[in-house]
Amino acid sequence: MALRENNINYSVSNEDIKKLSEQAKKYAEKLNAVFEESHKVVIGQQDALQKILISIISDGHVLLESVPGLAKTLMVKTMAQIFNVDHVRIQFTPDLLPADILGTKIYKNVSGSFVTQKGPIFHNFILADEINRAPPKVQSALLEAMQERNVSIYGDTFELKKPFLVLATQNPIENEGTYKLPEAQVDRFALKILIDYPSKQEELEIIEKNSSEQEDKVKTVISPEEILEIQKFNEKIYADKVVTEYIADIVNATRNPKEYDLDLENMIEFGASPRASIWLMRTAKANAMLNGRGFIIPEDIKAVAHEVLRHRIILTFEAEANGITSDKVIDFVLEKISPP
Repeated sequence: MALRENNINYSVSNEDIKKLSEQAKKYAEKLNAVFEESHKVVIGQQDALQKILISIISDGHVLLESVPGLAKTLMVKTMAQIFNVDHVRIQFTPDLLPADILGTKIYKNVSGSFVTQKGPIFHNFILADEINRAPPKVQSALLEAMQERNVSIYGDTFELKKPFLVLATQNPIENEGTYKLPEAQVDRFALKILIDYPSKQEELEIIEKNSSEQEDKVKTVISPEEILEIQKFNEKIYADKVVTEYIADIVNATRNPKEYDLDLENMIEFGASPRASIWLMRTAKANAMLNGRGFIIPEDIKAVAHEVLRHRIILTFEAEANGITSDKVIDFVLEKISPP
């Protein structure tokens, strides 16, 4: 007997789905505990924290965009403490060199030989602060680490330890001394998360917390080994063929809007890449797991669509001149493409 959910007849037995969902619920309980711990330190920003958690589950990198002072560094530090992983903050500047990130070889007089001095990239969580301030050579070095999960130092290749996550930040309001990130690098980020100002009530909590002697500390909830276990289970979350086709239609609509009766040809210069389809699937699975389900429903895809697609859709000059954003284009697509 096949499972039926949201009018979809999933071509898998109820018993298989039940086993997946039971395991997903166990992981969901632990992952929800991560939220509880993080809110001891980070006020508000629940959606951003959830999306960061989704990126960790799906083993993808994150690009965070916001004005300064909205707790981006604090989020990364807090998550690293909760997961008990090594973390480092790298401040990107125009004079940064690849060796400052990857490491280099140094000569030891005692042994008369060169030894490798590893750089800060050899941590689990990397906060690449103001990533768009670094020159192209540094971006290239970081790109290898992000994509291949290893680095090359003077002919020697070193594998990065797992879990490995790059959380990069960029400031959208200041362009002086910055370099535009190459599209190939931007495409390597699983999600692009926009962080907004806190509400007035959250602002009051922030003021109170930072003007008192009370210091909240978070405890470890999930170990690095458990993160890898969860990432492996995320691949097992069931996705039916009709859901896969829904993902393909969404991505294809950004490339061939006319085929879907979407009047977006003058707005989109380049549609989303195949990586968009891959990350829509992976992050939708992670969203399903957070909700204690062992299978994907269309709502999981919609929940992550903006973060997955917004940096992968290249708009025309005409669209930007008219104030059209990639988020608006995604809204048009999601409205037009009917879920299964």
